[in-house]
Amino acid sequence: MDLALDEAESLERPLGDAPTGPGPQEKARSLWSDAWHQLRRNPVFIISSLMILFLVVIAIWPQLIASGDPLQCDLSKSQQGSSPGHPFGYDTQGCDVYTRTVYGARASITVGVCATLGAALLGSVLGGLAGFFGGWGDSLLSRVADIFFGIPVVLGGLVFLSVVTSTTVWPVVGFIVLLGWPQIARIGRGSVITAKQNDYVQAARALGAGNGRMLLRHVAPNAIAPVIVVATIALGTYIALEATLSFLGVGLRPPTVSWGIDISNAASQIRNAPHMLLWPAGALSVTVLAFIMLGDAVRDALDPKLR
Repeated sequence: MDLALDEAESLERPLGDAPTGPGPQEKARSLWSDAWHQLRRNPVFIISSLMILFLVVIAIWPQLIASGDPLQCDLSKSQQGSSPGHPFGYDTQGCDVYTRTVYGARASITVGVCATLGAALLGSVLGGLAGFFGGWGDSLLSRVADIFFGIPVVLGGLVFLSVVTSTTVWPVVGFIVLLGWPQIARIGRGSVITAKQNDYVQAARALGAGNGRMLLRHVAPNAIAPVIVVATIALGTYIALEATLSFLGVGLRPPTVSWGIDISNAASQIRNAPHMLLWPAGALSVTVLAFIMLGDAVRDALDPKLR
């Protein structure tokens, strides 16, 4: 039986190019190796990856480029402009804008990465199981997802987070996961339904393969690509959502250092001290742009129709 199942697995042909070399022993590139081949030659992927790598490094070790304390303020320097050692000037409380901008990357990156991993894991598991088994579970998941799709994100955040008193990032992460998993689940469900109709899955089923083997060995590896693309693009959106909720006063809260908090504090002083708004808003825009560019590059590499 194992030999028959292995023969059925040999029917599986991941999306990829035909062998490029003349050698009879050369294997065709798989979807993942072909995608990596495309990504390495895509300048958008290289630029966005370098930007994200830099952001992740300063989020983990902000002291590498900022030696000050983001919570150390001097009211006598309130709203002062650029000065030696303080290129971004000071905010209303006399805090160094440069130091707060650097340290603000930690909260935003943490929220974006954790929320994306949580939503992708929950959504792909639920959507994959619903798409593979179908039946009443599939119908129930679809109806529950429709309910969450009907909840306005900002309004839901105002209601949900307004009753939370924690100053950590986890309530914001939990809220984003709560409203983000239905999109991933819908994508994963459709991808699994398409993958399970392929010939190699039907052959494995005819030869007696169990549902677990078919799902893990045949369906999941060929259905995960759209989920990765959507999750990569959504990461930038989640970072922007965290900043929006923090701007409205229900997301991250002091003493947490966040770009959204700094933008909220600077909004009323934009005429008197525009530098307070310029730098955190610019850092937020660059970060969101980097992840969206990365998602577009990954989408182009994983979707054969776009090549």
